[in-house]
Amino acid sequence: MGIFASIMDKIFHHSTAQAATTSQTAAQPTSGTSGAAQQSQSGTSAQPMGASMSSGQPRLQNVDVEAVLFHLASTKGGGGNWRTSVVDLLKLLDLDSSLAARKDLANELNVHAGADGSAEQNIALQKAVMTKIAENGGKVPDNLRH
Repeated sequence: MGIFASIMDKIFHHSTAQAATTSQTAAQPTSGTSGAAQQSQSGTSAQPMGASMSSGQPRLQNVDVEAVLFHLASTKGGGGNWRTSVVDLLKLLDLDSSLAARKDLANELNVHAGADGSAEQNIALQKAVMTKIAENGGKVPDNLRH
């Protein structure tokens, strides 16, 4: 599995786990509102793992990526500067943030900004990751993509 696929997997699985926890602790649905409708309204529904794109990566659907990452950061003491730093994002997701891993991610996403490991490359990688997540159905605010 590539690094980007791992990022998607972590966000997807955290989102579905968070939705399951939310639905378990929420009050019973009122008449006329199904659990699926409540999950859809919460903005955390996603296609089952078997639903995938031609690239073989699961397609996120209505997953609020910023909310998922914010929740993760709040459980880990802040999560660093994951909004602009790919290193902090990878650490937040418990993924390898080494220079070698970032070089692989840069190749995977065709990002060639700045020298390997430079702040310029790391910021470009962060934006590329968020843009790619949005292209795959994740809800990502513009300020995280540009």
